[in-house]
Amino acid sequence: MNHSAHSEVHLVHRIGWLRAAVLGANDGLVSTASIVVGVAAAGSGRPEILIAGLAGLVAGAMSMAAGEYVSVSSQADTEAADTIRERQELQTAPEAELDELTQIYVERGLEPALARQVAVQLTEKDALGAHLRDELGIVDTAAAQPVQAALVSAVTFAAGAVVPLIAAALAGYARIGLVVALTTLVALAVLGALGAVVGGAGLIRGAARVMFWGALAMAVTAGVGMVFGVSLG
Repeated sequence: MNHSAHSEVHLVHRIGWLRAAVLGANDGLVSTASIVVGVAAAGSGRPEILIAGLAGLVAGAMSMAAGEYVSVSSQADTEAADTIRERQELQTAPEAELDELTQIYVERGLEPALARQVAVQLTEKDALGAHLRDELGIVDTAAAQPVQAALVSAVTFAAGAVVPLIAAALAGYARIGLVVALTTLVALAVLGALGAVVGGAGLIRGAARVMFWGALAMAVTAGVGMVFGVSLG
């Protein structure tokens, strides 16, 4: 009897770069659009609006890259420290570590004898890998990659920020705020839906949640601009 090959594609492999990409593009759209809408509401001219938006793009991209790098580097440092500590414990107290691994499998539902057998076999094959995976939850697919996260965040932030800038450049001066807001909401809906598809979530929920917060951010900054009437010119 022939059996076709069974292949599986798990979404967990995408978590690292997907999170950084969606966060970067979303922040680029929302923050830059909010700046543009706020400055436009304050009565500034088109050059000032575009300069403010461009400055927000550059500053935001650098800030996202730095923030992601520091955050993910801290995670990587923690994982490295835990790996060193676990390796030392395996060298100094192998029996205690074997008992610990056995107990983990017992708590997951295996009979004590079977749990012991599994722990022994996995320890013989790769003791450190077994403890990192089953005791600490550190796996290769979710390993921290600071440079990748920083680059993805910066590039996607810039890509998202370009959308409201283009809308502001092409729109009539009297309608810059409205055109940028509507364009940004459409882009956020597409981004939210795309992120939902890639991440395996619902389309409507994915689009709605980013549109809500984007609309709120633009409404608040527009209100600030109208109240204070601050011109950058």
